[in-house]
Amino acid sequence: MKMTGGKIILVLDVGATNVRSIAVGEKGYLLASHSLPNTTGSDPFYPGGRIWDTEQLWTKLKDTMAAVLKEIRPENLAGVTVTTFGVDGAPVKKTGELVYPVISWQCERTAPVMESIGKYIALEELFRISGLQPFSFNTINKLVWLKENRPEALEKADWFAFLPSIFLHRLTGEWVTDTSMAGTSMLTGLENRNFSKTILDSLGLDTGFFPPVVEPGTMTGRVTPHAARETGLPAGLPVIATGHDTQFAVFGSGAGENQPVLSSGTWEILMVRARRYNTRPEMLEKKLTTELDPVPGLYNIGVQWIGSGMIEWIRNMFYGAEKNAPDIYDLMISEAMEVPAGSGGVMVFPAFFPDPGSRLRGGVLGLSMNTPRSHVYRSALEALALKTKESLGVLEQAGGFTASSLICVGGGSKNKLLNQIRADVLNIPVHLTDQKETTVLGAALFTMAGAGMFASAMEAREQVNYRKEVYDPRKVEDYRGILEEYDRLNRSLGEYYRKDQNLP
Repeated sequence: MKMTGGKIILVLDVGATNVRSIAVGEKGYLLASHSLPNTTGSDPFYPGGRIWDTEQLWTKLKDTMAAVLKEIRPENLAGVTVTTFGVDGAPVKKTGELVYPVISWQCERTAPVMESIGKYIALEELFRISGLQPFSFNTINKLVWLKENRPEALEKADWFAFLPSIFLHRLTGEWVTDTSMAGTSMLTGLENRNFSKTILDSLGLDTGFFPPVVEPGTMTGRVTPHAARETGLPAGLPVIATGHDTQFAVFGSGAGENQPVLSSGTWEILMVRARRYNTRPEMLEKKLTTELDPVPGLYNIGVQWIGSGMIEWIRNMFYGAEKNAPDIYDLMISEAMEVPAGSGGVMVFPAFFPDPGSRLRGGVLGLSMNTPRSHVYRSALEALALKTKESLGVLEQAGGFTASSLICVGGGSKNKLLNQIRADVLNIPVHLTDQKETTVLGAALFTMAGAGMFASAMEAREQVNYRKEVYDPRKVEDYRGILEEYDRLNRSLGEYYRKDQNLP
């Protein structure tokens, strides 16, 4: 039976593992959803290269749209938008033809580019302007790779368009660049929310090589009759710009200014919406990155590190007989809940940023012949919480604020023991929200504003009922000494690492 009543937003979400279409109601409820698996393809022009096949993605988007449109009334649609992962795009013709495929962030060809970016512009200057860490998948590296290896592609292209822009063009015939996507490229300036002439001049490129920049929530056009026939969407439906999924996930979580959000999964991503930022050299060393919030005047300051990947390693190493059981995580948590804070002296030091050139990969201290597996697992949870505390300190220093609570979303937020350890270690409440699709919700809220349903995305968000579960600190004192010992041993390991690598 089709949903009736109320205006509906359609969010097209292109993720690395799934392509989805989701219908969202006025108060943020998910009304219908359909997904298809996604994966990279082989680059036909570069052996071993990984790309996104935009024709394949468009077909999947059309198929998922068709499935969702069967469950809602298309005449109730008020707007449609596209959100994706950051950095990826391609040189294109104004007609929409790709001059070269979309190089995936998963492709390793750009790693050497980032390592030698200094021949174009000093890394410290690049960080000062853009605020981004030197990740090998940053857009700047794709453009340099094309410049050095496929210069004809850049010469033939009219634009370099990010992935959402390519699909927005399919819907409207118009070209735009969403600010939140541009901010992931390492080509923009934090001060002006636009492409940096200094950075582009160093690469021999022009700011006009990108479609016009628009803010999230801007109506970029309307669904054309041709796109309507292709997709089943109503012709004339407003199409709204929303770009980078991370930015909309933070907004969709309900976070206000200076309220940090931890997205807990394979990677832990800690981010806060702040009015201040810091791109001095010491912040480059502390792995801080700053992206553009969807709301002008705010910045998304963040740090990320390996998360549940470490938990998976412990499951495989210490829970061999049960590791594939459906309740394996419940078993691990129940065992660890019987272990006191400090894990009986066991301390896990994960390699949060594995360095292939280093002989030091992390370690586990305090083991004995009688150490049970539960101590190792609990210590890993404590290590994650300690890393969160360390990273939150970096964010507070950069943003000039003091956190009073933490919002936790993602798969890791299901671990009740980890949530309590986080609250105890941070000494602030940890909030969980029942909104599981925060990226989709955030994108929908900006689309509601762009389609005229609300005066702003913030007003749209006020209609959402965020039911929260709160973990208050309970064993703060138990962790004070543990924090000091962890810090001492971490410094000792750092000294060992520097000697191991012959570093000053």
